Amino acid sequence: MKPISISAEALFEEHQPSLHWEWIAGHAHPERRFDEAAVRDARSAADLVGYLNYIHPYRVQLVGRREVAYLADAPVEVLERRIQRIVTLEPPVIIVADDQRAPDRLVAMCDRAEIPLFITSSSAGHVIDVVRSYLSQLFAERTTRHGVFMDILGLGVLLTGESGLGKSELGLELISRGHGLVADDAVDLYRVSQSTLEGRCPDLLMNLLEVRGIGLLDIKAIFGETAVRRKMRLKLIVHLVRKETMEREFERLPYEPLYEEILEIPIRKVVIAVDAGRNLAVLVEAAVRNTILQLRGIDTYQEFIARHQAAMDSIREP
Repeated sequence: MKPISISAEALFEEHQPSLHWEWIAGHAHPERRFDEAAVRDARSAADLVGYLNYIHPYRVQLVGRREVAYLADAPVEVLERRIQRIVTLEPPVIIVADDQRAPDRLVAMCDRAEIPLFITSSSAGHVIDVVRSYLSQLFAERTTRHGVFMDILGLGVLLTGESGLGKSELGLELISRGHGLVADDAVDLYRVSQSTLEGRCPDLLMNLLEVRGIGLLDIKAIFGETAVRRKMRLKLIVHLVRKETMEREFERLPYEPLYEEILEIPIRKVVIAVDAGRNLAVLVEAAVRNTILQLRGIDTYQEFIARHQAAMDSIREP
């Protein structure tokens, strides 16, 4: 794995509106890099953020109410050693939370060691969750897929298919029926756990949907904030094909559920033929509802097979 870079400036600006923090020391070198060995040894982003009770090289250090008390209660020479130990291990950022005042010695040493020091009134627990979430994006395996990614009935659904089949128009109709847009054309997919993919919209395409003949539509401006989503977990792929492709390459009633692997995670998949007169929005909604039933352990096809078998057994009986 390549070394992970974290920009203190990017971290600060990304979360300043929500955390209302101040950058009070260590402005000289806002760009810092995690050590390759530290990244290799870390099992997740959580291993690179923590409190002072577990000081680790290249780890973002959180200083809360208890940690400030721990430093403040120490004699001057002990305080000097404790702070020296913190900065010697080169944390990319030190954050003082819980509306605490940063010890003067810590501020001075961060300036001298050029370590960014932030202070915020937000709780330490909240700050650590925010920073871990930020770092998890750097850890996550990522790929980009072409399609329209939507929230349909609370399920993350990726609409895929050949160019020209009307994926964006279908997305627009689904939005008009009350569903939400995550991304159009390009979807960034992150593996956030061993079994979960999360889809997000590239910043350049945020809230935008391209419809042939009309152009780019700002879905948030047209339909309101409830019509867009920042991210969703991918649970279903709906693949659109032409009628002749469907007849040639896919079974009418597949005996086993279809899956497609993305980043080594199997994702449920359904295939819908595009043909004149078919209401694709209704078909997609039906496919989503059926998937929700399957996720709850209700398999209509298997129930039909069992019913058919029971009927055959009753005919054979004398």
